[in-house]
Amino acid sequence: MHGEVEERTIGLRVSILASGSSGNLTLLETERTRLLVDAGLGKRETLARLAAVEKTVDHLDGILITHEHTDHCNGLPQMLGMWKAPLYVTEPTMDAMLRILPHTLGKRLRGVETIHAGQQFIIGDIEVHAFRIPHDAADPVGFTFRANGVKMALVTDLGCMPDLVKVHLRDSDCVVLESNHDPDMLKAGPYPWVVKQRVLSKNGHLSNHTVSEYLVDIDGTTGFDARARYLVLAHLSEENNNPHTARISAEEALGRRPAECAFTGELLVASQHVPLKPLEL
Repeated sequence: MHGEVEERTIGLRVSILASGSSGNLTLLETERTRLLVDAGLGKRETLARLAAVEKTVDHLDGILITHEHTDHCNGLPQMLGMWKAPLYVTEPTMDAMLRILPHTLGKRLRGVETIHAGQQFIIGDIEVHAFRIPHDAADPVGFTFRANGVKMALVTDLGCMPDLVKVHLRDSDCVVLESNHDPDMLKAGPYPWVVKQRVLSKNGHLSNHTVSEYLVDIDGTTGFDARARYLVLAHLSEENNNPHTARISAEEALGRRPAECAFTGELLVASQHVPLKPLEL
């Protein structure tokens, strides 16, 4: 209830409401700041997902968009109409969204904060760092968020993992990382070859195998440091992957780490259809 003091103050609460090629939506909260990362679901479904995790959001301090693909921004006009929040987006991504989204987007803009890859900025009490990721979009970015001594990294929709991305994932208490497809399932699956090529490219999507290679890497500057309390596999393809396959692949890789570098956190798999339990950092 509003006005009541919670028993324990949170550093950062992460609610992954939807993750996948049909819509992406993540809510970040501190005691005084609320951010929405991506807006890939419509109003009714967004409110249903919030209700499923027992959230009532009366205001947002900002909406951040990673890139213009519709599974990340389709619901943006409705979100802006509902919450009238400022929009944080790079200029090329904004231009692309204005071309593909209904004209209602322009009418509902209350304020656009232009950001760019490599930039750090503050929203409320959350420090945000945007960084470039390799994907076939106008100007795609990943984000890290710091608040109250904790850090969360959100990186989906990338075809490979450059050192720059790996460095941003280090020292995170929560890592949300794409594990999109199993290469064998993709190659044998129903997609046209041109789409398969796109997914497999360095500007496509991360495979379970690529994620495994990262998770077993103990390099002191770019490897997975295994200090996260939560490692969330995200943006799974419904045609070319399944939660069991992605989890087994990651668990096998984590099991190959030396004992002194073991991952002792919780491995979770985000869903397209059901919100993940809110993660309290």
